[in-house]
Amino acid sequence: MRNISFINTNNPAITLSAIMNFPEGFDETKKWPVIVVSHPGGGVKEQTAGTYAQKLAKEGFVTIAFDRSYQGASGGEPRQLENPYISTEDVSAVIDHLTTLSYIDPNRIGAMGICAGAGYTANAAIQDHRIKAIGTVSAVNIGSMFRNGWDNSVRSIDALPLIEAGANARTTDATGNNYVTMPLAPLTEKDAPNEELRQAWEYYHTPRAEYKTAPGFATLRSLNQIITYDAYHMAETYLTQPIQIVVGSDAGSKWMSDDLYNRAASTDKSVHIIKGASHMDLYDRENFVTEAVSVLAPFFHAKLS
Repeated sequence: MRNISFINTNNPAITLSAIMNFPEGFDETKKWPVIVVSHPGGGVKEQTAGTYAQKLAKEGFVTIAFDRSYQGASGGEPRQLENPYISTEDVSAVIDHLTTLSYIDPNRIGAMGICAGAGYTANAAIQDHRIKAIGTVSAVNIGSMFRNGWDNSVRSIDALPLIEAGANARTTDATGNNYVTMPLAPLTEKDAPNEELRQAWEYYHTPRAEYKTAPGFATLRSLNQIITYDAYHMAETYLTQPIQIVVGSDAGSKWMSDDLYNRAASTDKSVHIIKGASHMDLYDRENFVTEAVSVLAPFFHAKLS
């Protein structure tokens, strides 16, 4: 493992922080395939993204898990901005850096993400075909989730007040001293509307996986960009790379993995359903993560060979 930082090519005022993992027998004089791993909304590289990055490195890949702009140990103000367009661009900024490294094969770049990070990965791959293969775990299209609810039970038009709330927050931010925030996962156990989101609270706010740079909230002003964002925009035309989707059978968010599969133009796409797993189970439950990696590793080996 190696902690690194580098300038974000999309915004040179921001430095991105990342952890690179290297396979056993790594030789810097050779060219290696690499996998970029994107963390969930509200998360950081030291949590589930780091878990997958470490496990995939043991399978023979160089991997990089990074903190997005405004989050974790990366730079940018205001803190905890969750602008999905910037988050998408960050994936390509990481790839920009990787292409400057002598030991990275620029023709063997893969990318994967968990939760919202999976959506950002898909969106980046639509426009950045340096990404040759895509993996997703518990995929979330953050725009769809905020518009249509965790289980797709809300009409998009009903999210109109959220756009207004985001705009009002911008006014408050501009005239006040502090940025207005909103939870990305329940901040307390009693705030959780169902068991699956209670697990989200448990993951981010208890010793299960809490981390000092992952407060679990975002700026409220982010709603303006989130509500109108579609992680799978133009996937029907431009998402042509091979895709491996991994999702739990019991995940309320499964419909967003299904949507990615249905919309992607790729003729080389598959879904692996992990029986009995919820959305959050695929973050850190050892048996489920092991199964996910047992699917992702051979996929990336085949597509990045």
